[in-house]
Amino acid sequence: MSNLVLYRKHRPQIFSEIIGQEHVVQTLTNAISTGMISHAYLFSGPRGTGKTTIARLLAKAVNCLSRVPSEARDLRDENLKGFEPCNKCSSCLEIMAGRSMDLIEIDAASHRGIDEIRELREGIRFSPTKSKHKVFIIDESHQLTKEAANALLKTLEEPPAHAIFVLATTEIHKMIPTIISRCQRFDFRRLNLPEILKRLEIIAKREDVKIEKPALEFIAINSGGSFRDAEGLLEQAITFSGTKEKIKAEEIRDLLGIIETSVVSDFVDLLFKKETPKAIHFLNETFNRGLDPQEFAKALINYLRQVLIIKINPELQNPVISGLTQEEYQKIKSQASAINEKDIQNILNLFLTAENRMKYSSIPQLPLELAIIEHCGVV
Repeated sequence: MSNLVLYRKHRPQIFSEIIGQEHVVQTLTNAISTGMISHAYLFSGPRGTGKTTIARLLAKAVNCLSRVPSEARDLRDENLKGFEPCNKCSSCLEIMAGRSMDLIEIDAASHRGIDEIRELREGIRFSPTKSKHKVFIIDESHQLTKEAANALLKTLEEPPAHAIFVLATTEIHKMIPTIISRCQRFDFRRLNLPEILKRLEIIAKREDVKIEKPALEFIAINSGGSFRDAEGLLEQAITFSGTKEKIKAEEIRDLLGIIETSVVSDFVDLLFKKETPKAIHFLNETFNRGLDPQEFAKALINYLRQVLIIKINPELQNPVISGLTQEEYQKIKSQASAINEKDIQNILNLFLTAENRMKYSSIPQLPLELAIIEHCGVV
């Protein structure tokens, strides 16, 4: 197991280990406890939010030979029967080892044609090899061709009693409505920062890695709400820093190319004061030091968004969750008080447009310079 990447090595093996997606976990565990299992589920949501993990847990739980009660009772009915897989019976062990004949996983991104679905339909007719249910997990199911989707639809309409389908997709709008209507649908939400931080802390403890809390916050903020991306960044940080010394926030900032908040704050001061020559000079000096223009634009937009939120209502912004120190938070509050809400919106729109134009510009910083001039006035 030691050679596995972190997100595979520490994949949750029981429902109570799942962080976030409480609405999905509660509904599925209640269904398992009461025996009200649907023949088809549709999991939709952003990547790295737990769709495949929960699909595998469902497959394990419905086929477990001796399910056990959960110790996590905060979201559960005390009278419900056990729903957690035991992780000890032959069925659980085979699924965990990836050698169960009754759990079939299909990547629709590479097996999207009518022939693959026809083969699947042929295989569905046969009873499970050992287990009670044969579970089919179809990942990226929106990539099935129209013909393949229609063939799958026929199977979903008249499935054999032993078959359970779990369709996972990151683009629900590309699924044909008739398939959606045949499934019990669950919408997975993007994970928030406290949830990702909690997961990272658990993994760091299991791996016996010493890492500063601000360093974990940097990783969580840059994960885009994805557990998998956060775990990948943590693994990269461990490899980069080694595990002998405590991993510091500065190392994570260097590794991820994160722009220091103080740099963005100084630039915003010049913007708000409309000091065009100084702002353009500051921008080019920053890039000459090796900072990436695209990353700077991203950091600037995020910073201006925080200024806008604090301007609207200071109580909406939590300095810990947003990754700001108390000093940085107070600085943003001071900047927000010095400019009106409409001006902040206009500046945000200018730099959002500039960030998009940077992708096609032969001079990366030119769109940012034009945005400065448009806001501050001609040099």
